[in-house]
Amino acid sequence: MSESVFYKLAFYPLLLPLSMAIQMSSLLFSSLAVFFFFFFFSSLEKTFAFQATIEDTESNNLHLVHLNSLLPSSSCSSSIKDSRRKGSLEVVHKYGPCSQQNDGDRKVTHSDILNVDKERVKYIHSRISKELSGDDGLKELDSANLPAKSGSLIGSGNYFVVVGLGTPKRDLSLIFDTGSDLTWTQCQPCARSCYKQQDPIFDPSKSSSYSNITCTSTLCTQLSSATGNDPGCSSVSKACIYGIQYGDQSFSVGYFSRERLTVTTTDVIDNFLFGCGQNNQGLFGGSAGLIGLGRHPISFVQQTASKYGKIFSYCLPSTSSSTGHLTFGRATSRLLLYTPFSTISRSSSFYGLDIASITVSGVKLSLTPSLFSTGGAIIDSGTVITRLPPTAYAALRSAFRQGMSKYPSAGELSILDTCYDLSAYKVFSIPKINFVFGGSVTVELQPAGILYVASAKQVCLAFAANGDDSDITIFGNVQQRTLEVVYDLGGGKIGFGAGGCK
Repeated sequence: MSESVFYKLAFYPLLLPLSMAIQMSSLLFSSLAVFFFFFFFSSLEKTFAFQATIEDTESNNLHLVHLNSLLPSSSCSSSIKDSRRKGSLEVVHKYGPCSQQNDGDRKVTHSDILNVDKERVKYIHSRISKELSGDDGLKELDSANLPAKSGSLIGSGNYFVVVGLGTPKRDLSLIFDTGSDLTWTQCQPCARSCYKQQDPIFDPSKSSSYSNITCTSTLCTQLSSATGNDPGCSSVSKACIYGIQYGDQSFSVGYFSRERLTVTTTDVIDNFLFGCGQNNQGLFGGSAGLIGLGRHPISFVQQTASKYGKIFSYCLPSTSSSTGHLTFGRATSRLLLYTPFSTISRSSSFYGLDIASITVSGVKLSLTPSLFSTGGAIIDSGTVITRLPPTAYAALRSAFRQGMSKYPSAGELSILDTCYDLSAYKVFSIPKINFVFGGSVTVELQPAGILYVASAKQVCLAFAANGDDSDITIFGNVQQRTLEVVYDLGGGKIGFGAGGCK
C-alpha cells in the first residue's frame, strides 16, 4: 500500500468531521452575515423612516416656496379655468401685464396701493360703526361739494372684469367689489368731469336700450341706503341723480338708469339698474367704473337673482401677471368647505364671517375666544391686506417671525412691518397659516396669500393690525389669492376651496 493511500485511509475518518465542521462553520457564517445584513438594513430602514416622519411633520407645517412663483413676469399668463363656462368672466389685476388699463404717465407704487388700502379700511370701519350705532350717515347730494383728491387712487379694489353695456353693446372694464352695491360707469357727454380710462367712454345716446329712472320712482329712493347719499333730481328732465363717494374721497355722480348688460355672449340682462356718471373724480386704474357685488337690492347679485340664484364665485390670481375668474351661478367644484355668513348689521352690504382661531406652523395662537366676535369680521374683495385685532396680529407676527428667524430682515413697507430680503434664495420655507371659521372650517392660506412681494429684497408678511381690538376684522384679497371663494346668498353661506384658478 502506498504511503499516500495509507494516509488517506488513516485520516479519512478525521477529515470527514473536519470537512463537515468547516461546512457548518461556513453555513453559520453565511447565516450570521445574512442576519446582520437584514438587521442592519432593517435598522437603516427604520432610521430613514423615522427621519422621513420628522421631515413629513415639518413639511406639514411649512410651505416650501420658489421665489420666482411669487414674482410677476413681464408677460401675461392666462388661466383657462371656467373660460368656457356660462356666466364666467376673466379676472385681471389692474396693474399687471394682463391689463390694458393704465393711469397715464404716473407709475403706481406698492406704497400707493397700501396707503389707499389704509384709507379704504378707515372708510369701512367708519361705515360699519355708523350702521351699528343707528346713524345712517345720509347726506344731501350736492355734486358741487363732493371733494376729490387730485390724482388719488380709488380704494375700491385691484381686480376688474370686462362686460358689455348697451345696444349695440360696448365692452367696458369694471372693477368688481363685494363691498359696494351700485354698478356705475362713466358716460358721455361727461357734463362735469371724467377721468382718463382705457375703453371709449359709454355714450347712452347711441344705445337703443338706455333709459333714465325718474325722481318719483321707488327705485330712486333705494339709492339712499345703497350709496349713503340721498338722491338728487334733475330740474329739467326729472331724472334721478345718484352720488357715491369712496374712502379716499373719490366719487361718481350721474343719472340712475336702466340698460342692457351683456355678461357673456349667452347671458344678457335687460333693464339692469346702473349709474351713468357725468361727474367722476379719482384714478380708477384706467377702468371704466365699478360693478357692485354687495347684498343691497340694487347690487348685481340681487338684480340677477332669478338667473344666477344669488350665487357667485371667484378666484384671484397668485400674481398680477396671471388671471383668475369671476363666475355667476352655482359652483361646480365639489371640494368646497362652507361656513355660514355672520350678520354685521341689518343694513350692511358687507359679507360677515365668524373667525374661530388662527394657527401658525400647526400651532393654534393663544387668543381669547371672544377676540374676533367682539368686533366681528367681514370678507372683502376690495381690501388688499387682512386687518386683525392688534392682540391677534401681535401673536401671529411673533409666531411667523420665529419661523423666519434664519432669513435676513428688510425695511418696513407702508403698513407692513415684517419684511425679509430673500434675494439670495431661490427656494425658501415659510410657516403655514390656517384660518378656522365657523363650523370648524379650516382654510389653509397659500404662500401667495401669506406674503406681499414688493421685490425679492422686500417680501413682507401680508397682515396688519387694526387700531383697536374692537374694530372689525377684514379678510382681505391677498389672503384669498388662488382660493375658490363661493358666495351663496340664498344658502346664507360662503365656501372655500384650494386651487381655484387652475
